Amino acid sequence: MTAGLHAQTPKRPPLWLVMAMLAAALVVGASGTLLVSYLRGPSASATPTGPPPVLTVVSTSPSGDGAASGSSIAVRFSTDLASGTPLPTLAPAIAGNWAVLSPSLLEYRSAGPLVPGSAETLTIPGGAGGVVGSRGQHLASTVTDTFTVASGSTLRLQQLLAELGYLPLDFTAATPVTSPTQEADDQVGTFTWRWPDQALALTSSWVPGTYNVVTKGAVMSFEAQHGLKTDGLPGPQVWSDLLGDVQSGQGDALPYDYVVVSQALPQTATVYDNGASVFKTLVSTGVAAAPTENGTWPVYLRYTVTTMSGTNPDGSKYVDPGIPWVSYFHGGDALHGFIRSSYGFPQSVGCVEIPPANAKVIYPLTPIGTLVTVQ
Repeated sequence: MTAGLHAQTPKRPPLWLVMAMLAAALVVGASGTLLVSYLRGPSASATPTGPPPVLTVVSTSPSGDGAASGSSIAVRFSTDLASGTPLPTLAPAIAGNWAVLSPSLLEYRSAGPLVPGSAETLTIPGGAGGVVGSRGQHLASTVTDTFTVASGSTLRLQQLLAELGYLPLDFTAATPVTSPTQEADDQVGTFTWRWPDQALALTSSWVPGTYNVVTKGAVMSFEAQHGLKTDGLPGPQVWSDLLGDVQSGQGDALPYDYVVVSQALPQTATVYDNGASVFKTLVSTGVAAAPTENGTWPVYLRYTVTTMSGTNPDGSKYVDPGIPWVSYFHGGDALHGFIRSSYGFPQSVGCVEIPPANAKVIYPLTPIGTLVTVQ
């Protein structure tokens, strides 16, 4: 009997072998993927397609009122700017230049602080000739923003005036400023009198940080020497010129003069120049019905010769032409020459009358801002 041939069913591989083969395949597949990814590296930037993003001004700083004098001026745009794009402008102009902090952020690097009390207008040009984006897009229209700078402090005003020689005091800072933009900020330091044994009326009028008559006289002297209105008010132009003089090292061109009028008999006027008594003369002040007020004031108006008029204590009017060497210091009260047979006791209608020859000596020593103390 011949045995029949039967087809044999192939044996299945063991389960463990199947699992091992699958794991190997997965490893190879994963390795291939990582390898391809590594070789490709970061995907190259594609050439921009489609319309460019709209170029706008996102923000400007500072803005509004009361900006600190050390503030930075910056403009942020919505997209990157093109190289060589037109830049914003400032009015009034500030010495410095624009710097690119990032492709969409500009900052103005000024050579000094923003001027206290000033108003600054930032103009960002738009239209065909205005700011250009990195893809050639233009700022649609010009953008303007005006901000104001906080007023400067009285203390810093005094420090600057002292540094420049307009006060009878020196100021020494504890540490020097580290940046020109800090010049308008209060500094830690010490005031000292420039000369010993100053008149009590002068030293008692001085208070650091308080706007007093000593400070006002110094401001008026500064204004006079810079061709400004001599009102003793430290506005933006005074601050601008002060800060400019500090940077350039230009100080007070005049000595520090001071006049003391004594109403004790015999009445006298003593002139001090840089702390030293340089001239003394007999004078005549106001009679009881028209007294010369005690106090300290700065000279605010001067004439080499003028006509003086007013009302006498009895109600009659007077008009006196040809009055020489006149320095007004308090309302209608002035130091001036006047001919009398004698001096040293009250005779005037409030003014301080001086022998004309002596008034001629005093006049050059009483420029605008000179303090006059009557006591």
